[in-house]
Amino acid sequence: MFSILELFTCTLAASSTFGICHLIAGFSMPPTPRLGQRGAVRRQMLAASSLFSLTEPVIRFVGAFIPHHLSVRFGARCETQLRRAQYWLGLTANEFLALTLLSALLMAATGEAFSYGMSRGHFLLVPGLLLGGLLPLVQTQEIVRKRAKEISRGLPRAIEIGALCMGAGLDFPGALRLLSQPRSGRKDALAQEFAAILDELNLGHTRREALLGFADRVSSRAVRDFVNAVIQAEQRGNPLAKVIQVQGRMLTMQRSVMAEESAARAGVLMIAPMMLLLGCIMLFLMGPFVVKGVGF
Repeated sequence: MFSILELFTCTLAASSTFGICHLIAGFSMPPTPRLGQRGAVRRQMLAASSLFSLTEPVIRFVGAFIPHHLSVRFGARCETQLRRAQYWLGLTANEFLALTLLSALLMAATGEAFSYGMSRGHFLLVPGLLLGGLLPLVQTQEIVRKRAKEISRGLPRAIEIGALCMGAGLDFPGALRLLSQPRSGRKDALAQEFAAILDELNLGHTRREALLGFADRVSSRAVRDFVNAVIQAEQRGNPLAKVIQVQGRMLTMQRSVMAEESAARAGVLMIAPMMLLLGCIMLFLMGPFVVKGVGF
């Protein structure tokens, strides 16, 4: 009886292994993105990071098995997040979901190994799973926040320079082309966005579509105000150079007001730490007298 059960188990294991190997052999890997900004970022990361070049085929392979309903449900949200993060690692939406899954499994295995080493059972399995799943999302959100902050800081100065260039005879694309040139040997986030606007204009998109794409990629109040001002000036036939110049001054004024509000709020937020510090000093000074008075 034992030999028959053992033979049946071996046969079932061999059949399962053969089926899995046949499925993998007949599966075609999805192509690597090669076109557009996503493809450029992908090629740059493959050349710069050896770790990503090793894990990229695994991410593509796992991303191909993402269920269709999950891809439809979270695909648009992931695509928006990746677009605002300048196509982080050149990943597609399915590959981003695959990276999240792989990160969760890797962190869960690491937590399980630590728990086993400390003889704590499965204590770190669930925290590792949650932490690994959140890491790619937190990374992209941090990139989006930094890019929006950098663009909001540099936009008023860039607008004023663009208004001066247009006043000197350049058109709007010419001013953007000048502003998209790299400074100090590298392109900052604002120059990259201006270059993306020029690329969309060269591909045949209207100025309105290119600017709305800029506002969609950068979730910032300064960018939305600038885009709305340019679109309204184009619709009403107002002089674009004058409108941009006024918009640059307004954005500079808004930055000054926000800086003053932040300084005033910082003073209020310092009250609680100062009270704690004052309490520590009073305790340090009065502590010996209190101890002697109580008789310890």
